Amino acid sequence: MNRITKRLSDLRSKGRKALITYIVCGDPFPEATLPAMQGMVEQGVDIIELGVPFSDPMAEGPVIQRGHERALAGGTSLKSTLKTVKGFRQTDQRTPIVLMGYANPVEKMGYKNFAIAAAEAGVDGLLTVDLPLEEAVDLNAELKAVGIENIFLLAPTTSPERAKQVASLASGFLYYVSLKGVTGAQHLDVNSVELKLAEFRQLTNLPLCVGFGIRDAKSAKAIAAIADGAVIGSVLVEKMGSLADSDVAKVDDDKIKAVLAEVLAPLRSALE
Repeated sequence: MNRITKRLSDLRSKGRKALITYIVCGDPFPEATLPAMQGMVEQGVDIIELGVPFSDPMAEGPVIQRGHERALAGGTSLKSTLKTVKGFRQTDQRTPIVLMGYANPVEKMGYKNFAIAAAEAGVDGLLTVDLPLEEAVDLNAELKAVGIENIFLLAPTTSPERAKQVASLASGFLYYVSLKGVTGAQHLDVNSVELKLAEFRQLTNLPLCVGFGIRDAKSAKAIAAIADGAVIGSVLVEKMGSLADSDVAKVDDDKIKAVLAEVLAPLRSALE
């Protein structure tokens, strides 16, 4: 069983909600990512979303855009991201990892080559933000062949008919974008999210996890009451960005972990 499916199934059986966290690989410098991932696990994170830096990220607010820029400036690529995952797997075989990125680098590598390399590195899922459903069939087949889950987005504007089509191709979980806007926005409307999730639950048994607009314990708790998991991104990328101007030699693993713990400790408590 895929690590994502197993983790979410275990959590559901215990009546618990998933804490899913996102950072950009290589942000603010390549050496920061591995200890950041390890620190997230130490704080009770259930699934890690690792952003593959891209020059033209879509739907990202300024915080995550800057994270992509810092990572690219440091030379991080899809291949080096896979190396980071492989390094993480040397000490952690349990925590699910989802790569979140864009179609261009995957298509450049080739769907089959990417799927094999990702599986060998220890990737459990892929979320390709800008790949339309109609163009995802071939990639989906290659991912399925190596046991990698294909995660899809649902939005407030997604119709029931479209959601049903998405759910038929998706696996692992469905990521619901909670608002019409970009990452980091703060106008979260929990009531409207609840209504859309109820609508989607009529169409699929896949777990529904919610991201965008969740920045603190209060918003995470509200989302956890109605969803299977909460996705936290911008506030963590912002914390990683606070290390950007530091002397790399003086930023040790403990410093990186402490910066993230400031956000994650209250979030984990809220979800309990």
